[in-house]
Amino acid sequence: MCDASLYAMDNETESKAVVPGQRASELPPGFHEMIDDLKSIVRGAHVRAQLKVNTEMLQMYWEIGRTILARQREEKWGAKVVGRISTELRTEFPGQRGFSRSSLHYMLKMARLWPEPIVQQAAGQLPWAHLQVLMDKCKTRPVLDFYIQHAVRNGWSRDDLTSAIHYALHLTHAAAINNFDAVIPERSEAAKEIIKDPYRLDFTELGGRHTERDLEDTLVAHLVTFLTELGVGFAFVGRQYPVVVGDSEYRIDLLFYHCKLHCYVVLELKTRKAHPEHFGQLGFYVSVVDDLVRDKELDGPTIGILIAESRDRSMVEYALRGYNQPLAVSTYAGLPERVRELLPSAEDLSRIADGVLNTPQTTD
Repeated sequence: MCDASLYAMDNETESKAVVPGQRASELPPGFHEMIDDLKSIVRGAHVRAQLKVNTEMLQMYWEIGRTILARQREEKWGAKVVGRISTELRTEFPGQRGFSRSSLHYMLKMARLWPEPIVQQAAGQLPWAHLQVLMDKCKTRPVLDFYIQHAVRNGWSRDDLTSAIHYALHLTHAAAINNFDAVIPERSEAAKEIIKDPYRLDFTELGGRHTERDLEDTLVAHLVTFLTELGVGFAFVGRQYPVVVGDSEYRIDLLFYHCKLHCYVVLELKTRKAHPEHFGQLGFYVSVVDDLVRDKELDGPTIGILIAESRDRSMVEYALRGYNQPLAVSTYAGLPERVRELLPSAEDLSRIADGVLNTPQTTD
């Protein structure tokens, strides 16, 4: 085709382009779908650019740390030289942040923790601020690797990471007693990822003796916080979820769906020590949800979790042997006793309210 023909085709295409003010009815078919595609392309490019910037920055920080560390080892430089290096770099690059004395010490620590190039490791997928938190808070290598793995896998924000470390997630993660290895061996490891022991429910501010309904009411009232405590992937289905078996209706305390495992999760709450009969109730609900609620072609086996005030490990291990459904038993940690003692009781609040109501009102 000659150049003149190509030029004519280009002009014809341009004449059909949408101009500002053109009515929506005159737009060609599929125009808005194309715009959505273009927006996705632009957003994807922005994300890739940000990741590239982060990768290059981490590589630079790691190389700086490695270079200073090597010279310190070879020339026996002292720690004071880091301050001078900071001054030189900030003078040479006045518009670039990140060369403070404290930042350089982080770079040195990063080079010690990751002798191999940082961008080739899982830690290299995290922002610099995340790595600073990890280097500050994690005292051993296994703990450090645990939080790196979960931060990358779950896309944690810096606040998420800080909170997980504060509550020592590495000690409670996958710690609930369960029978997953025997019942669902092919999904066992993935299922263990969604359970912990204990669950930290101090946000409920429940003290002293409280009923299961009190606990349930408070968890639902603080649902967003509770979902955060449960972990990534949980979606709330309902409380006191009704199921009809024969001519009787039963109600499940809390029903969730786990979006990564593609299965329902039954939560039964007990504000006292776990007993063998609790497993019968939990197993019954799991069976009912398996048969009457889940989609057998799309959903995996339903998981049951009993969250009790306390439990006896030996009793639980014996009890779990008698069930072929995936069940787990965990506990919950409310407000520590020393904190509860500082909070006003219901009687205290009642007396205060009565005093306010009975105080004569004065007028100016």
